[in-house]
Amino acid sequence: MSEKSSLSANIIRAFLIIGKIEGYSYLFLLFVAMPVKYILHKPEIVKIGGTIHGVLFVAFVATILAMIIQVGMTLRKAMLAFVLSLIPFGTFYLKKTL
Repeated sequence: MSEKSSLSANIIRAFLIIGKIEGYSYLFLLFVAMPVKYILHKPEIVKIGGTIHGVLFVAFVATILAMIIQVGMTLRKAMLAFVLSLIPFGTFYLKKTL
């Protein structure tokens, strides 16, 4: 396996893994943290979960850029991946964008 194809494989793997983790963090915010904040009046969980989700979202966008630059992902597929990250459960369909 050449160095470029090895790098591409690692970027694809990171894209899929970070996408899934980011998706789980989004679901945690929507279905756990927000209800706890508003029902139990404990906003701390949103601060922590929101920070973690924010870091993961930025990492996910960075992997989309890496996919465009290193792997050759089309802009259309990149936009689809980005839009999927905004929809609950969307990132679990990322593999289909490849």
